This record gives sequence, C-alpha cells and structure tokens, in this order.
Amino acid sequence: MTHRKTISVLTFSLLYLGATGVAFAHSGTGYGGGFVAGFAHPILGWDHVAAMVAVGLWGAFLGKPAIWVLPVVFPLVMALGAVAGILGIPLPGVETGIALSAVVLGLMIVFAVKPPVWVASLIVGVFAVFHGYAHGVELPATVNAFAYATGFVISTGVLHLIGIGFGLLVKWPQGRIAVRGAGGVISLAGVAFLLGIA
Repeated sequence: MTHRKTISVLTFSLLYLGATGVAFAHSGTGYGGGFVAGFAHPILGWDHVAAMVAVGLWGAFLGKPAIWVLPVVFPLVMALGAVAGILGIPLPGVETGIALSAVVLGLMIVFAVKPPVWVASLIVGVFAVFHGYAHGVELPATVNAFAYATGFVISTGVLHLIGIGFGLLVKWPQGRIAVRGAGGVISLAGVAFLLGIA
C-alpha cells in the first residue's frame, strides 16, 4: 500500500468514526445484544475513542516494542477494570479518569515524551482501569457478560489499530507534525470532557 493510499484509508476511517454522531458512552442504557453492546460502547463514546486512538498513536510514536505492548496492555487491564465494575467494587472519579486519559495521552504525543516502555505501560494501564470500569458498570443486565467483554475488547483493538495506522506517519517529517497535532486535538478533547462541554 502506497503512502497516499495509507493516508486515504486512515482519513476515511476517522471520517467514518466522526460520522457516527454524538453519543454518551456512560448514559446507563444498553445497546441490545451482548457482543453488539460491548462493541458499540467504546465507539459510541468520544471520550473512549479519543483515549484508545491515543494509545495507538503513542505506541506508534514510541516505536518497537511499545507499538504492540501498549495496545496489548490497555485491553488486558481494561478487562480487569470491567470485572471490578460488574462486581460493583467502588471506584471514585471514573469519568474524570477517562477524561484525563485523553488529556495526558494527548500531551505525551504533543511533547514527544518517550519514557521507558514499562512507564508508558503503567500510565496506559492506570487509565485502562477507568475505561474498563465504565464498560463493566454499563453492562446491560440482559446480556452475556463474556460476549459483551469480547465486543468491547475487539472494538478497543480496532481503535488502537486506527491510532497505530495514523501514528506510522511519524516516519516522515510532515507525518510527525500531523501525529503531534492529532495528540493536541485529543488532549483538547479531554479538556472539553473534563469541563463538560463535549
């Protein structure tokens, strides 16, 4: 696939996600069947989309092995957070944690922060707990928890791949600027989530 085709595919993917319309990820209502509900939950919440794309972007920006470590750590820890949510274990500041994930991860990309992989994994893992917890709390009572979890893990992986795909543009000077700019947009979106204006 040529450089131009890659950019076209990534642009189309981002536009497709943008065309889904505004939806609140944590409204307390289900979306139907287990897998479908789980798959839809991250994609229909802009706060989830921003953070999960940021994980892929940052991983690509950091290069190997972070490019695959971060997108593996996030869903694994997120699943543990979901279990905590399903069990009703209290976790304060979930919405704040989710919004901060976009702010912090976006800033990591903007300022080209390159910590050791274990530090980056720890940062991503902490935020994954909040995202997973939100998924677990929103589990509709009528669906299969395993199918729901499978859906949101796969959906999360898709969002990470979109971030990685766009993040690979860092190989070129202009692409590096575009990726850091995307980090800035994600961070600003996180601020908007924090302030309740998005």
